[in-house]
Amino acid sequence: MVELHPATFGALLRSMLTEYEQHQSIFSLSKEKWYKATKGIDHTVIFNGKKASTPLGPAAGPHTQMAQNIVLSWLGGGRIMELKTIQLNDRLTIPRPCIDATNVGYNVEWSQELLLEQSLKEYVSAMMLIEILKNEDLLGDEGDSSHTIFDMSVGYDLKGIKTSEIQDWINSMKNSKMLIDEIRNEIPNEFSKYKDLDYPPEVSSSVTLSTFHGCPADEIESISQFLMTEMGIDVVVKMNPTLLGKDRVDELLQEVMGYHDIKTEQKFFDSDMQFEQAIDMVGRLEETAKREGRSFGVKFSNTLIVKNHKSYFEDEEVMYMSGKPLHVITMNLVGRFRETIGGTLPISFSAGIDQHNFCDAVSMGLVPVTVCTDLLLPGGYGRMSKYLSRLSNEMEEIGAFNIEEFISKSSDTDTSREEAVIANTKSVVEEVTADVRYRSEQNSLEPKKIGSKLHLFDCINCDKCIPVCPNVSNFYIEVNPGEIAYTLLKYDGSNVEEHPGGTLVIEKKHQIANYADFCNECGNCDVFCPEDGGPFIEKPRFFTSPETFELYSDEDGYVVYEENGKSVILARGSGMEYKLRLEVNGNSLFSDKYISVELNGEDGSVISTEARNECPDGHELSLKTYHIMKLLLESVTKSGSTNFVRTVLEESAA
Repeated sequence: MVELHPATFGALLRSMLTEYEQHQSIFSLSKEKWYKATKGIDHTVIFNGKKASTPLGPAAGPHTQMAQNIVLSWLGGGRIMELKTIQLNDRLTIPRPCIDATNVGYNVEWSQELLLEQSLKEYVSAMMLIEILKNEDLLGDEGDSSHTIFDMSVGYDLKGIKTSEIQDWINSMKNSKMLIDEIRNEIPNEFSKYKDLDYPPEVSSSVTLSTFHGCPADEIESISQFLMTEMGIDVVVKMNPTLLGKDRVDELLQEVMGYHDIKTEQKFFDSDMQFEQAIDMVGRLEETAKREGRSFGVKFSNTLIVKNHKSYFEDEEVMYMSGKPLHVITMNLVGRFRETIGGTLPISFSAGIDQHNFCDAVSMGLVPVTVCTDLLLPGGYGRMSKYLSRLSNEMEEIGAFNIEEFISKSSDTDTSREEAVIANTKSVVEEVTADVRYRSEQNSLEPKKIGSKLHLFDCINCDKCIPVCPNVSNFYIEVNPGEIAYTLLKYDGSNVEEHPGGTLVIEKKHQIANYADFCNECGNCDVFCPEDGGPFIEKPRFFTSPETFELYSDEDGYVVYEENGKSVILARGSGMEYKLRLEVNGNSLFSDKYISVELNGEDGSVISTEARNECPDGHELSLKTYHIMKLLLESVTKSGSTNFVRTVLEESAA
């Protein structure tokens, strides 16, 4: 469904620890894809005066919105979490689909989809879950690779940021003791030892400032001044790629890389902050930071606003470009910036980062180096650990055992760090600009479609839809394959008669389902699914509770719950609702709006039927629906299954 509904902390904790115990995975990410530090290699960096065990992190976006997303980023090796941008207006209507990562990377999604208080709880919950993982020492590192920084992202204008709502939110991130104590009370008794962990009350003391496209330079400066002087936090200003100027951006896009279908508009360059303004502003804000005892830096870059030339976002005039072409543009912007002001100003980076260019970005002294688009590709969060493995390999090759040595030894210079940073920046910018890997002809293929359509059951089982979902809303279930004959119940005006129906065929044990509460219908799983229809649309969708099931009464799906000690599943489809309850005697009670039927729990044979007074003549109830519901109920609740449907049931029973 379009609106996200976060899980309780207890459900997240139970799911995390149970899944690890049974499957050596957490939130569908297997342990073999987690980051593990390389002995003798230190990836530690300093960001805003604090230690982080790696320079890698998820960028503010779909991978840093919910608690489970942030935990997955941490397991992959992210140690600087740029949390999804919050703003005063937390009741946005965002177009769906909102993400297109077929090759280049576009989106029309730009702020948090949760309420402010929900975002706060998700971020604090993520911190606490990570502290629990640290306590359990699941990474198995010989050294301490767990130092983690949470970096807030706020927007989008001075008026909104100065409101009491946003100030209170920031202060709650600076000191979350009250909320931490509230969340402690959500910890199930069986995990009570985690209630007494020493969770740090300061979740974050820094902000990466995100502003609207077209936000005036003086307003950006005023916001930064306010955050440092009045709110007492460190600030990074996220810059727009328009700083490079339309002529150079278009030259890189079209002449150098060959993206002739991507068009920019002059008005967006004119309304954005200009390069000279940015240079002047940075100088003044550096002085403010020194005076206030705060850290200040810049981030390159935001997405690039371009004309919408695709049908995917059919109602949008513009969209926001990321991925490989943005990498080249933003690297050129970093190069120009450092040519102008030198190599001492802290710079963080996000634009088309992947395992192939991550090490070069680190050699430039960029901290953090954050990623988004690459994590939307098949493999998802599991792609992150490869970045750090390659970094370890490259460090070993040149005899560098920490990041500072890596920066120095990657350069041809043998002088200061600043000169090494500038030299590395110059060489990397030249290399990426000439690299054919970023050219249009290398990035024009779309994910392969095989021409078949998804159905409720039995897809090709590639499982791509599971890791590409940032929110872990797709999951797999196991069912008993086979053929089940079913009948039709028809009301003839006085009696319910049983008539021949057909056969429900389930070919495969492994099936895909969707957890509706975590699904915002971004469309990414549909992009990479080889079959047509969209897993989040065609596969069984499970809601958390009867309340959310009823709240979204216009959406098809299922909900499982306990009723007087009996397992119940509700279903909605084609405008009709159904209920199935498993009785203590092993039989099943199944009904729609008009007909109720008791069935033998073993063979599904009809024991008795009843039609309500208002049942219309000719009404038909297919027992195919009964068999589907029973199969789904048994699959998500059976012993050994580790899905959020079962977890929520266990949580409600605890």
